[in-house]
Amino acid sequence: MSAASGSGYYIPHEAKWPIVGSIGLYLFFMGFGKLLNDQALGTPLLVAGSVVLIVMMFGWFGLVIKESEAGTYNTQVDVSFRMAMMWFIFSEVMFFAAFFGALFYARTFSGPWLGGEGAGGAAATNAVLWSGFDYIWPNNGPGRVGGDYQPMGWFGLPLINTLLLLTSGITCTIAHHAIKDGNRTKMVKWLAATCLLGGIFVLCQAFEYYEAYAHLGLKMTSGIYGSTFFMLTGFHGFHVTMGAIMLFVVMLRGGRKHFSAENHFAFEAAAWYWHFVDVVWLGLFIFVYLV
Repeated sequence: MSAASGSGYYIPHEAKWPIVGSIGLYLFFMGFGKLLNDQALGTPLLVAGSVVLIVMMFGWFGLVIKESEAGTYNTQVDVSFRMAMMWFIFSEVMFFAAFFGALFYARTFSGPWLGGEGAGGAAATNAVLWSGFDYIWPNNGPGRVGGDYQPMGWFGLPLINTLLLLTSGITCTIAHHAIKDGNRTKMVKWLAATCLLGGIFVLCQAFEYYEAYAHLGLKMTSGIYGSTFFMLTGFHGFHVTMGAIMLFVVMLRGGRKHFSAENHFAFEAAAWYWHFVDVVWLGLFIFVYLV
């Protein structure tokens, strides 16, 4: 965002976009929940929510871009944007921490308890309810929920995706240094490389899901292993998609001669988000695929 030299703090006008975004989120998650539970209107609500959210993003972000390029914002507003992005990324850290916590609890506590390990009534629970169940991770539970499957290995597509994201972090950093040096053309080129790597990552993950469903028998319904696997990797893939879109928009803005060496927070915000996505994937690769 550009910062104007005005002395007064910018007071935004009355905005409709927060309400539109709230409606879109409601429709999206209502449809998503119904779709997962095979209830009526799941797909239409999901599509409607997605359309509303896309319209909101174009309208709201477009308005902010116009105000920024017009020099409406001053230094105080720039600080507000930075603080807002920091808190947003912190909320995303907590989002993934909850899912990693669920994986840790299932692997370290609930699974071994069902297998008879641990103090208290674990042995009795195993003897009475799940006699003969031997807990070994990965596992779809003593009830063998979802039937037989093969776990997803770390070699192959997961390793390729790790290399793709690590490389994209490097290209994004090069682009950042380019705009800090005032080289907008170089920034655009390296951002294009970053977006391309992100797109390839998403395509590889889609093919990985196809392999899981078609050849490994691994599905979201494959017990605790299947649900945690797709929950963590799926939400991460969604974040990669959003991050790539953010960087793509920044790239297009750079092509239209937006940003300067002094004022380019829109790029910085997208870069922060992208590096956060990289770090989350490293955690996923270690705790979901390797360990």
